[in-house]
Amino acid sequence: MKTPMDLGPNRTGVDMSPIDSRRSIDGARDGVLAPSTSTAAIDAVRRTWTAEAEPIGTMPPPASVKGVVVTAAELLKGNRPTVFLDLLGERLAFERTGTRLYEVVMVKLEEGRTRDADVAREDLERIRDQELRHFGLLASAMEQLGADPTAVTPSADVMAVATQGLLAVSSDPRVTLEQALKAVLIAELADNDGWLMLSDIAARLGHDEMAADFRLALVDEQDHLARVRSWLTGAIDAHAGLTPQPRPSGPETRAPAV
Repeated sequence: MKTPMDLGPNRTGVDMSPIDSRRSIDGARDGVLAPSTSTAAIDAVRRTWTAEAEPIGTMPPPASVKGVVVTAAELLKGNRPTVFLDLLGERLAFERTGTRLYEVVMVKLEEGRTRDADVAREDLERIRDQELRHFGLLASAMEQLGADPTAVTPSADVMAVATQGLLAVSSDPRVTLEQALKAVLIAELADNDGWLMLSDIAARLGHDEMAADFRLALVDEQDHLARVRSWLTGAIDAHAGLTPQPRPSGPETRAPAV
């Protein structure tokens, strides 16, 4: 069975047809009305749209008495509680995607079409379960603040759209386990920074218990990142015929002390 590293009928490069490519280039040049590399016109349209556009979303009002009380208390302290709630919603959306990503990777592993990464199903299941627990942790945090975790905050909406491509790539039947792990690596890199930011904001707002829980979640995410890196680089070494290098399987860095 073919793998993506096998030579095949890939005719995407212009060098595959020098005569036709020259005609295409000449036609593109002839079609330019005025020689200009300026993007001023496009930039002007973008500025106009940006100035006229409504926000991508708004924060939902408190749906409970507790939410009203918590919001009022934060406002009296000079804080904007909606910012923290928006960050919680963002991470909630991301952990949902992360759970699904690892579900997809497990299917790739079970499929057995390629053995391009030394991955154990138990490790994938453990990480998937941790992503799901993080989702529950965030939902609980929002409920503690009187917010509705089922409401889509603006940043949650943005994050859901941003991660659609990662799920689309990983779910494609033609994508190998190694290629799916590249999508997971992108997610884990962003996830680590997201949890670091969230734990820091929680601590500075005085949500000490939440901050401690979020730091523990960050330690989990650091472990996920280190493992995905190890699996992926090991697979690439094997494809390239290189001698595997010893790499750490656990967290390469540590979260701030709880």
